[in-house]
Amino acid sequence: MNYKGIIFDLDGVICHTDKYHYQAWKKLADRLGIYFDETINNRLRGVSRMESLNIILERADKTYTEQEKEAFATEKNEVYKELLKQMTPEELSPEVKDTLEELRNRGILLSIGSSSKNAGFILNRLGLGDFFDAVSDGNNISHSKPDPEVFLKAAEFLKLPASECLVVEDAEAGLLAAKNGEMDSAAIGDAVKSDLPQYKLKTFSDLLNI
Repeated sequence: MNYKGIIFDLDGVICHTDKYHYQAWKKLADRLGIYFDETINNRLRGVSRMESLNIILERADKTYTEQEKEAFATEKNEVYKELLKQMTPEELSPEVKDTLEELRNRGILLSIGSSSKNAGFILNRLGLGDFFDAVSDGNNISHSKPDPEVFLKAAEFLKLPASECLVVEDAEAGLLAAKNGEMDSAAIGDAVKSDLPQYKLKTFSDLLNI
């Protein structure tokens, strides 16, 4: 099918900020005396900040109020944003950059569809602040993946029906969100193990063959 728009998840697809998320959550978990490792961290991929916090707090030996949880989430995000300041345009791989430019040259509309509220900041750090035709992120949605809202909003911003957009994801929650929004998807990274996507990408540039 000839898609008129492509909607990309950000973390793990366009760039890799997983290590920064892990470091920030680990610092919070250690302070609270809660066990946290890479396996638990993998459960946080594609979900919102508060949902991620709730997953971490499953191992807490006490119950926290909503106000305390909000404070924890803010604390983690401040650490995360400080870590993101280390990012430079060099962290955008030549393959991703060249593929995005070729897709644009072919007249395909491009959007970000990320649950992160820091998407704009990350794009600026990568030198992509003004590159995408639309950005749908955690600042304009009420429900995180696997709810399809972030992708449906992206399609709306592109002024395209969902059926004419392809979602590119690296997490099961994102692939499920695409399915829930009746959108085709292409998986990359660990997500290729899923049965949900219509396409499985060995490399980012494989998008050019769809």
